[in-house]
Amino acid sequence: MKPALEKIFNNILLQLNNTNKKMVQQQQQQQDATSDPSGWMIENSVSDFLLMPHAGIVYMCMFGYAFVHGCKVFKIAGDGPVSKVFIQLVMTCTGGGILVPIFINGIPVPLANDAYPIAIISSFLLHYYFPILRSVATQSKIVWPMLIILYEAQRASVVAKLTLAAGAKIAPSLFSFPVFGPIACGAIGGCGGAFLPLSKGLDPIKAGLQPPMMTALIGAACFHLYINTSLSDGCIDAKIKGKVFMALFFIAVGLVNALDLTTKEEAKVEKSDVSKVKKES
Repeated sequence: MKPALEKIFNNILLQLNNTNKKMVQQQQQQQDATSDPSGWMIENSVSDFLLMPHAGIVYMCMFGYAFVHGCKVFKIAGDGPVSKVFIQLVMTCTGGGILVPIFINGIPVPLANDAYPIAIISSFLLHYYFPILRSVATQSKIVWPMLIILYEAQRASVVAKLTLAAGAKIAPSLFSFPVFGPIACGAIGGCGGAFLPLSKGLDPIKAGLQPPMMTALIGAACFHLYINTSLSDGCIDAKIKGKVFMALFFIAVGLVNALDLTTKEEAKVEKSDVSKVKKES
């Protein structure tokens, strides 16, 4: 009788322990939900990719960034000397990462991170020896959007890092935190090598700000003002969530431009049709 009673008693204790553990877990989940109601923004697979927590994702996005820039460089200057094309690709990929560290007394990105030269060299070799890859990638409705996603995710990471680095280096003057300096550094970082070499002057913006320039300026301004003002009060991991939304913004604009989803041409056609109707009437 005693062994049977001991078994029953032990089973009762195990059940009580299990119920207590479940109650504690439920209470912790409820506390987490109440303490961070916006936690779902970063607790998903999309945010895990955009935040690049692993080296594999970082290298993949870095290579996609260099390959997309390679498509642009080889389209414009692919027939020039090899050395010139290579240096132009380096400047295009790391232009903002060269200028901004110089502004804030830091080390340029291609000198501080060996992963960038490796990605740039790999992209250059593929474009130079296998130009058909460029044609296939730019014409594909599947491969090109995937490359744009990698490109914009990396660009958003660059803008966020350079904005934060400039905000930490620049001392506040008129306000409690530096305002325009970090925004300008983040915007320049997201432009790539649009202004390099510096002999270009203001030629890149003669026709107005290009989409990468505009998105970099808007993203850096919103991100910097959000994390340094009362807009982020009470928000846990505000910097991380700001990075996610900036990356989503960049990807959305990049896909719209890459897939020609704009309505400018349609608007022009409609205006021309209306003018024809008026003339006929």
